[in-house]
Amino acid sequence: MGLRNPVRIGGVFLQGNLFLAPVAGYTDRVFRGLCVDHGADFTFTELISSEALFRNSAKTFPLLERAANEMRYGIQLFGSDPAVMAAAVAAIAPFRPSVIDINAGCPVPKVVKTGAGSALMKTPGLLGEIVAAVVKAARGLSPDEGAVPGRRGCPQTKGLPPDEGAVPGRGSCPQTRRLSLNEGPVPSGGGCPPAGECPVPVTVKIRSGWDSSALNYLECAKIVQESGAAMVTLHARTRAQGYGGTAGWEHIARLTDEMDIPVCGSGDLFTAVDAERMLSETHCAAVMFARGALGNPFIFEETQCLFEKTPYTPPPSEQYIETALAHLRSAIVVVGEEAACRTMRTHFCRYLKGVPHAATLRYRIVRAKTLREYEDAVSID
Repeated sequence: MGLRNPVRIGGVFLQGNLFLAPVAGYTDRVFRGLCVDHGADFTFTELISSEALFRNSAKTFPLLERAANEMRYGIQLFGSDPAVMAAAVAAIAPFRPSVIDINAGCPVPKVVKTGAGSALMKTPGLLGEIVAAVVKAARGLSPDEGAVPGRRGCPQTKGLPPDEGAVPGRGSCPQTRRLSLNEGPVPSGGGCPPAGECPVPVTVKIRSGWDSSALNYLECAKIVQESGAAMVTLHARTRAQGYGGTAGWEHIARLTDEMDIPVCGSGDLFTAVDAERMLSETHCAAVMFARGALGNPFIFEETQCLFEKTPYTPPPSEQYIETALAHLRSAIVVVGEEAACRTMRTHFCRYLKGVPHAATLRYRIVRAKTLREYEDAVSID
């Protein structure tokens, strides 16, 4: 068997094993769509607060939207209360995710201090309770059947702020209205067969442990598997490492040997060769690009070509700039020019890595406030 293989997550069958990680502030639907265009086999939203969904935050629901070309996608939730996490499943039901992912790996202090993210590595029992609650809540969801052309999210609430009441004659989605901890998703009949075969499977992303003295990834992974998870992703760093140091790929290899469900590897994937090495050395089912894909959606097609031993020509610098501008134009359609130009600065600077005159271009980009100013900023006379 070669390196380019299909992956089965519960009842979801994916044609390939190159995934885009959930990255806060980056993996919105515009960027995910670009990655799909360039060969990503599966993508995840940026991490979504279960508390924000439970409280019906108007700013949160746009993060759940699917890109038009995402035939399959996952929504990642974070939280530390099993009941709130289960209620959040009801809130995301109208968006019909293919997979629900639970974040147990984020090292950012504002997430960790709530007991969520990588703090869950310190409370394996609670992590298991959260997974079990989300799996149970997911039993009522309808299986995703791919993107519906022209429709994103709930067709009844499209264009409406999530906190508005029902509009006579237009309806509202009961799943996203005034959620109660005692409410689950609207039943659609049936339940979950054994072995994680929910219509919408639940996956979990973990780290190697809290720090080097507490490497409990095996314990946590086995607990989430027993609680009904259909896949586990391991970012092979501890919370104490953050994003520094070197990822311990040996942890991915050991976890792959120990688990009955698929293991996805993450950490230090910055090139196609890195992905080849990880799959070869750890035998994990899939690889998840995070920082390596930012400003470089081409990494997916490059990796595909490497695996399939077909010729690959790296894009010229001009294509990076053209892709960044296309990214910006699409973002403007979604959120408007002012917001898109503001949030695009960090994205755009990543596209410029290795581009001639990058320092000069970055200096101009961080001051651009309109599409025209971005276009002028990347014009080198």
